[in-house]
Amino acid sequence: MNMLKTTMLLAALTALFMALGYTLGGSSGAVLSLLVAAGMNLFTYWNADKIVLKMHNAREVDAQSEPSFHGLVANLARRANMPMPKVYLIDSPHPNAFATGRNPENAAVAATTGLMAMLSRDEVEGVMAHELAHVKNRDTLIMTMVATIAGALSMLANFGMFFRSERNGMATILAVLIAPFAAMIVQLAISRTREYGADRTGAEMSGKPLALASALAKISRGAAAIPNPVAERNPSAAQLYIVPTHVSEMFSTHPATENRIAELEALAEQMGAASGVAPRRSALDPLGRQ
Repeated sequence: MNMLKTTMLLAALTALFMALGYTLGGSSGAVLSLLVAAGMNLFTYWNADKIVLKMHNAREVDAQSEPSFHGLVANLARRANMPMPKVYLIDSPHPNAFATGRNPENAAVAATTGLMAMLSRDEVEGVMAHELAHVKNRDTLIMTMVATIAGALSMLANFGMFFRSERNGMATILAVLIAPFAAMIVQLAISRTREYGADRTGAEMSGKPLALASALAKISRGAAAIPNPVAERNPSAAQLYIVPTHVSEMFSTHPATENRIAELEALAEQMGAASGVAPRRSALDPLGRQ
Protein backbone atom coordinates (compact mmCIF):
# COMPACT_ATOMS: atom_id res chain seq x y z
CA MET A 1 0.00 0.00 0.00
CA ASN A 2 2.82 2.43 0.87
CA MET A 3 4.52 1.71 -2.46
CA LEU A 4 1.23 2.31 -4.30
CA LYS A 5 0.81 5.65 -2.53
CA THR A 6 4.39 6.59 -3.34
CA THR A 7 3.93 5.67 -7.02
CA MET A 8 0.75 7.74 -7.25
CA LEU A 9 2.41 10.73 -5.58
CA LEU A 10 5.46 10.46 -7.86
CA ALA A 11 3.11 10.41 -10.85
CA ALA A 12 1.37 13.52 -9.51
CA LEU A 13 4.70 15.29 -9.08
CA THR A 14 5.76 14.36 -12.62
CA ALA A 15 2.42 15.55 -14.00
CA LEU A 16 2.84 18.84 -12.15
CA PHE A 17 6.25 19.30 -13.75
CA MET A 18 4.85 18.56 -17.21
CA ALA A 19 1.93 20.94 -16.66
CA LEU A 20 4.24 23.80 -15.69
CA GLY A 21 6.39 23.15 -18.75
CA TYR A 22 3.31 23.23 -20.93
CA THR A 23 2.12 26.48 -19.32
CA LEU A 24 5.45 28.13 -20.03
CA GLY A 25 4.97 27.12 -23.66
CA GLY A 26 8.21 25.36 -24.40
CA SER A 27 9.95 22.04 -23.90
CA SER A 28 13.61 23.07 -24.18
CA GLY A 29 13.66 24.96 -20.88
CA ALA A 30 11.94 22.10 -19.10
CA VAL A 31 14.42 19.56 -20.46
CA LEU A 32 17.40 21.75 -19.52
CA SER A 33 16.10 22.27 -15.98
CA LEU A 34 15.46 18.56 -15.56
CA LEU A 35 18.98 17.68 -16.75
CA VAL A 36 20.65 20.18 -14.42
CA ALA A 37 18.56 19.10 -11.42
CA ALA A 38 19.21 15.44 -12.24
CA GLY A 39 22.96 16.09 -12.37
CA MET A 40 22.93 17.84 -9.00
CA ASN A 41 20.92 15.09 -7.37
CA LEU A 42 23.00 12.36 -9.00
CA PHE A 43 26.11 13.85 -7.39
CA THR A 44 24.31 13.97 -4.04
CA TYR A 45 23.07 10.40 -4.47
CA TRP A 46 26.60 9.03 -4.96
CA ASN A 47 28.23 11.15 -2.26
CA ALA A 48 25.51 11.81 0.31
CA ASP A 49 26.71 9.13 2.73
CA LYS A 50 30.24 10.56 2.88
CA ILE A 51 28.94 14.13 3.22
CA VAL A 52 26.46 13.28 5.97
CA LEU A 53 28.83 11.12 8.02
CA LYS A 54 31.61 13.71 7.82
CA MET A 55 29.15 16.44 8.78
CA HIS A 56 28.41 14.55 12.01
CA ASN A 57 32.03 13.53 12.70
CA ALA A 58 30.76 9.96 12.82
CA ARG A 59 33.23 7.20 13.65
CA GLU A 60 32.88 3.70 12.25
CA VAL A 61 32.65 0.90 14.81
CA ASP A 62 33.00 -2.86 14.49
CA ALA A 63 32.54 -6.05 16.48
CA GLN A 64 35.71 -5.35 18.45
CA SER A 65 35.20 -1.70 19.36
CA GLU A 66 31.41 -1.85 19.98
CA PRO A 67 30.42 -5.53 20.20
CA SER A 68 26.94 -4.95 21.65
CA PHE A 69 25.78 -2.26 19.21
CA HIS A 70 27.44 -3.80 16.17
CA GLY A 71 26.07 -7.23 17.06
CA LEU A 72 22.56 -5.81 17.44
CA VAL A 73 22.67 -4.32 13.92
CA ALA A 74 24.23 -7.50 12.50
CA ASN A 75 21.46 -9.62 14.02
CA LEU A 76 18.77 -7.37 12.53
CA ALA A 77 20.43 -7.45 9.11
CA ARG A 78 20.60 -11.27 9.20
CA ARG A 79 16.98 -11.48 10.27
CA ALA A 80 15.94 -9.21 7.37
CA ASN A 81 18.22 -11.09 4.91
CA MET A 82 20.07 -7.85 4.12
CA PRO A 83 23.75 -7.07 3.48
CA MET A 84 25.49 -5.87 6.64
CA PRO A 85 25.69 -2.05 6.59
CA LYS A 86 28.57 -0.05 7.99
CA VAL A 87 27.85 1.02 11.57
CA TYR A 88 28.73 4.42 13.00
CA LEU A 89 28.54 6.19 16.34
CA ILE A 90 28.30 9.95 16.77
CA ASP A 91 29.65 11.47 19.96
CA SER A 92 26.75 13.75 20.86
CA PRO A 93 24.32 13.95 23.81
CA HIS A 94 21.51 14.66 21.35
CA PRO A 95 19.47 11.44 20.92
CA ASN A 96 18.91 10.49 17.30
CA ALA A 97 19.78 8.09 14.47
CA PHE A 98 19.75 7.95 10.68
CA ALA A 99 20.53 5.76 7.68
CA THR A 100 22.36 6.75 4.52
CA GLY A 101 23.77 5.14 1.38
CA ARG A 102 22.58 4.72 -2.17
CA ASN A 103 21.48 1.06 -1.88
CA PRO A 104 21.55 -1.91 0.55
CA GLU A 105 25.02 -2.90 -0.66
CA ASN A 106 26.44 0.56 0.12
CA ALA A 107 24.53 1.55 3.25
CA ALA A 108 25.45 2.93 6.64
CA VAL A 109 23.48 3.38 9.84
CA ALA A 110 24.43 5.76 12.63
CA ALA A 111 23.28 6.54 16.14
CA THR A 112 24.37 9.12 18.69
CA THR A 113 25.87 8.23 22.05
CA GLY A 114 23.02 10.22 23.56
CA LEU A 115 20.51 7.83 22.02
CA MET A 116 22.44 4.81 23.25
CA ALA A 117 22.47 6.18 26.81
CA MET A 118 18.79 7.18 26.83
CA LEU A 119 17.17 4.01 25.43
CA SER A 120 16.92 0.42 26.58
CA ARG A 121 18.40 -2.32 24.38
CA ASP A 122 14.95 -3.22 23.01
CA GLU A 123 14.32 0.42 22.14
CA VAL A 124 17.72 0.77 20.42
CA GLU A 125 16.89 -2.39 18.47
CA GLY A 126 13.59 -0.85 17.39
CA VAL A 127 15.30 2.34 16.22
CA MET A 128 18.01 0.54 14.25
CA ALA A 129 15.39 -1.74 12.68
CA HIS A 130 13.60 1.43 11.49
CA GLU A 131 16.83 2.69 9.92
CA LEU A 132 17.53 -0.67 8.27
CA ALA A 133 13.95 -0.60 6.95
CA HIS A 134 14.77 2.66 5.13
CA VAL A 135 17.70 0.86 3.51
CA LYS A 136 15.66 -2.24 2.66
CA ASN A 137 12.81 -0.16 1.22
CA ARG A 138 15.31 1.83 -0.89
CA ASP A 139 13.95 5.09 0.45
CA THR A 140 17.20 6.88 -0.40
CA LEU A 141 16.64 6.11 -4.09
CA ILE A 142 12.97 7.11 -3.95
CA MET A 143 13.67 10.40 -2.21
CA THR A 144 16.45 11.16 -4.72
CA MET A 145 13.91 10.74 -7.52
CA VAL A 146 11.50 13.03 -5.68
CA ALA A 147 14.18 15.64 -5.07
CA THR A 148 15.19 15.52 -8.75
CA ILE A 149 11.68 16.24 -9.99
CA ALA A 150 10.93 18.84 -7.29
CA GLY A 151 14.27 20.56 -7.91
CA ALA A 152 13.71 20.62 -11.66
CA LEU A 153 10.24 22.04 -11.13
CA SER A 154 11.58 24.87 -8.95
CA MET A 155 14.27 25.67 -11.52
CA LEU A 156 11.67 25.69 -14.27
CA ALA A 157 9.50 28.04 -12.20
CA ASN A 158 12.43 30.44 -11.80
CA PHE A 159 13.12 30.16 -15.52
CA GLY A 160 9.49 31.03 -16.22
CA MET A 161 9.60 34.16 -14.07
CA PHE A 162 12.48 35.57 -16.10
CA PHE A 163 11.28 34.52 -19.54
CA ARG A 164 7.49 34.77 -19.31
CA SER A 165 5.72 36.10 -22.37
CA GLU A 166 3.13 38.87 -22.44
CA ARG A 167 0.62 36.55 -24.08
CA ASN A 168 0.28 34.22 -21.09
CA GLY A 169 1.92 36.38 -18.45
CA MET A 170 -0.78 36.02 -15.77
CA ALA A 171 -1.04 32.25 -16.22
CA THR A 172 2.73 31.96 -15.98
CA ILE A 173 2.88 34.03 -12.80
CA LEU A 174 0.20 31.90 -11.18
CA ALA A 175 1.91 28.70 -12.31
CA VAL A 176 5.37 29.62 -11.06
CA LEU A 177 3.98 30.71 -7.70
CA ILE A 178 1.72 27.72 -7.13
CA ALA A 179 3.75 24.88 -8.68
CA PRO A 180 6.73 24.91 -6.25
CA PHE A 181 4.39 25.03 -3.26
CA ALA A 182 2.33 22.15 -4.66
CA ALA A 183 5.54 20.21 -5.32
CA MET A 184 6.64 20.74 -1.72
CA ILE A 185 3.31 19.38 -0.45
CA VAL A 186 3.63 16.26 -2.65
CA GLN A 187 7.28 15.84 -1.57
CA LEU A 188 6.28 15.99 2.11
CA ALA A 189 3.48 13.48 1.50
CA ILE A 190 5.92 11.02 -0.11
CA SER A 191 8.43 11.46 2.73
CA ARG A 192 5.80 10.87 5.39
CA THR A 193 4.54 7.78 3.57
CA ARG A 194 8.09 6.38 3.60
CA GLU A 195 8.42 7.09 7.34
CA TYR A 196 5.26 5.16 8.12
CA GLY A 197 6.55 2.36 5.91
CA ALA A 198 9.91 2.28 7.74
CA ASP A 199 8.15 2.24 11.11
CA ARG A 200 6.06 -0.75 10.07
CA THR A 201 8.87 -2.67 8.36
CA GLY A 202 11.23 -1.96 11.26
CA ALA A 203 8.67 -3.06 13.84
CA GLU A 204 8.08 -6.31 11.94
CA MET A 205 11.83 -6.82 11.58
CA SER A 206 12.49 -6.46 15.32
CA GLY A 207 9.17 -7.98 16.39
CA LYS A 208 8.84 -5.19 18.99
CA PRO A 209 6.57 -2.39 17.75
CA LEU A 210 5.95 -1.09 21.27
CA ALA A 211 9.70 -0.77 21.86
CA LEU A 212 9.96 1.45 18.78
CA ALA A 213 6.93 3.44 19.93
CA SER A 214 8.51 3.98 23.33
CA ALA A 215 11.81 4.97 21.69
CA LEU A 216 10.08 7.54 19.46
CA ALA A 217 8.47 9.18 22.50
CA LYS A 218 11.77 9.33 24.39
CA ILE A 219 13.71 10.62 21.39
CA SER A 220 11.07 13.26 20.68
CA ARG A 221 11.28 14.61 24.23
CA GLY A 222 15.08 14.40 24.32
CA ALA A 223 15.57 15.96 20.88
CA ALA A 224 13.43 18.93 21.90
CA ALA A 225 15.41 19.48 25.11
CA ILE A 226 18.99 18.75 24.04
CA PRO A 227 20.64 21.00 21.40
CA ASN A 228 21.93 19.55 18.14
CA PRO A 229 24.72 21.79 16.78
CA VAL A 230 24.85 19.93 13.46
CA ALA A 231 21.17 20.58 12.71
CA GLU A 232 21.52 24.18 13.87
CA ARG A 233 24.39 24.75 11.43
CA ASN A 234 22.75 22.70 8.66
CA PRO A 235 18.93 22.80 9.02
CA SER A 236 18.47 20.32 6.16
CA ALA A 237 20.21 17.67 8.28
CA ALA A 238 17.27 17.67 10.70
CA GLN A 239 15.19 15.68 8.21
CA LEU A 240 17.71 12.81 8.22
CA TYR A 241 16.87 11.74 11.74
CA ILE A 242 14.30 9.27 12.95
CA VAL A 243 12.73 12.25 14.77
CA PRO A 244 13.48 15.64 13.13
CA THR A 245 14.46 18.57 15.33
CA HIS A 246 13.38 22.22 15.30
CA VAL A 247 11.17 21.79 12.23
CA SER A 248 7.58 23.02 12.02
CA GLU A 249 5.18 20.06 11.89
CA MET A 250 3.49 21.59 8.84
CA PHE A 251 6.75 21.57 6.87
CA SER A 252 8.29 18.42 8.35
CA THR A 253 9.09 15.38 6.22
CA HIS A 254 8.03 13.19 9.17
CA PRO A 255 4.53 12.53 10.48
CA ALA A 256 3.70 13.75 13.98
CA THR A 257 5.32 11.46 16.57
CA GLU A 258 1.95 10.88 18.25
CA ASN A 259 0.51 9.56 14.98
CA ARG A 260 3.47 7.25 14.45
CA ILE A 261 3.08 5.88 17.98
CA ALA A 262 -0.63 5.28 17.41
CA GLU A 263 0.16 3.33 14.22
CA LEU A 264 2.73 1.21 16.05
CA GLU A 265 0.31 0.49 18.90
CA ALA A 266 -2.26 -0.67 16.35
CA LEU A 267 0.38 -2.86 14.69
CA ALA A 268 1.27 -4.35 18.07
CA GLU A 269 -2.37 -5.31 18.55
CA GLN A 270 -2.43 -6.93 15.10
CA MET A 271 0.79 -8.83 15.71
CA GLY A 272 -0.45 -9.96 19.13
CA ALA A 273 -3.72 -11.17 17.66
CA ALA A 274 -1.91 -13.03 14.87
CA SER A 275 0.34 -14.81 17.36
CA GLY A 276 -2.37 -15.35 19.94
CA VAL A 277 -0.36 -13.39 22.51
CA ALA A 278 -1.43 -10.00 23.88
CA PRO A 279 1.20 -7.29 23.37
CA ARG A 280 3.15 -6.48 26.53
CA ARG A 281 3.15 -2.86 27.66
CA SER A 282 5.56 -1.29 30.10
CA ALA A 283 4.51 0.62 33.19
CA LEU A 284 5.40 3.81 31.34
CA ASP A 285 3.51 3.85 28.06
CA PRO A 286 5.03 5.28 24.83
CA LEU A 287 3.46 8.69 25.36
CA GLY A 288 5.11 9.10 28.73
CA ARG A 289 2.05 8.64 30.94
CA GLN A 290 2.41 6.68 34.17
